[in-house]
Amino acid sequence: MNKGELIDAIADKAEVTKADAKRVLEALTETVAKTVKKNDKVALVGFGTFSLSQRSARTGRNPRTGEALKIKAKKVVKFKASSALSF
Repeated sequence: MNKGELIDAIADKAEVTKADAKRVLEALTETVAKTVKKNDKVALVGFGTFSLSQRSARTGRNPRTGEALKIKAKKVVKFKASSALSF
């Protein structure tokens, strides 16, 4: 499912226009991104939790040449699904 299909599904399920569904989806993703960027967690009961995690520096390999590369440490978003989402 891509973004357009998700917007269509939200509009159909919530019985709102596609424009309204698009605005809600964009507001949700923007709010989650801003909150996680501030190192706060976003917990959606029955869905999961978004949080910020620190990935340490490591050595990788260029797949084309096999040359060793240093990969810098960085922060990444982590998602942990709730048990209700497990199948």
